[in-house]
Amino acid sequence: MVKRLLNIQDSGLVKRITIWRQIKDGIFIAIGVVMASIGLKGFLLPNGFFDGGAMGMSLLLEMLTPVNLSVLIILVNLPFILLGAKQVSVPFAIKSTLAILALALLVHYIEVPAITADKLLIAVFGGFFLGSGIGFAIRGGAVIDGTEVLAISVSRTSSLTVGDFITVFNVCLFIVAAIFVDLETAMYSMLTYFSASKTVDFIINGVEEYLGVMIMSPFAEDIKQMISHGLGRGVTVLRSDGGYGKNAESLPDRKVLFCVITRLEVTKMLVEIQKIDATAFVIQYPIKDTKGGMIKKRPLH
Repeated sequence: MVKRLLNIQDSGLVKRITIWRQIKDGIFIAIGVVMASIGLKGFLLPNGFFDGGAMGMSLLLEMLTPVNLSVLIILVNLPFILLGAKQVSVPFAIKSTLAILALALLVHYIEVPAITADKLLIAVFGGFFLGSGIGFAIRGGAVIDGTEVLAISVSRTSSLTVGDFITVFNVCLFIVAAIFVDLETAMYSMLTYFSASKTVDFIINGVEEYLGVMIMSPFAEDIKQMISHGLGRGVTVLRSDGGYGKNAESLPDRKVLFCVITRLEVTKMLVEIQKIDATAFVIQYPIKDTKGGMIKKRPLH
């Protein structure tokens, strides 16, 4: 009964959240398509450079065959979209299809003048714009480069991780480029790939990198008060049993503190913990993203 009333009361809120999420996804994907188009038409295509992944394969095939790049973008990514429908979801595949079609149309019809002839600038900024496009599309719940979908599928059926597969894929791609195009172009294209991959990481993960911190100390209550009131951060108390040492059995009910902070705040927290307990056991590990709680909302979320 309570659940049914809660669903009725929250139905309007759920609808608004869903609509707003779809609008944001559409905006992110549109920005991504435009940015990728600028990178392709303004930097990479006029100078014969390419990237890694499915987009790099499309650009390389455009150099080696008479097929138009717009057609190649669709053909190369089509198997990845079909795989994404099975491995991820049908809505993901639909959004990716629309994004790739929009990119193909823009690449075919828009005209962007060559911005620079400097090869280093082409590699860096071409990768930046292309990486921005891929990153914004991912933030919108779609892909315009389907290599990661294939990498996820391979990682589930082999010992290769997603990162391992993408690395192997791109190494093979650049070797083929060095053989059939030329070594210098392949080397500059590797710079394009590195620039694009770092930009994708920046767009997806943001400026602030979050850290999860676990603290084990007999002075857990004092440290908890310091984190909550001194640093103004949320903290969760977990109950645990000791498993090693002479106090493991005498102190069966221990407190483990867990909180999430930005990398910029971790030094201050460690200093404050040391003031309370110099022997406290502290574990840090990276967290890709957060939502809610007392952590500041990240821009573009």
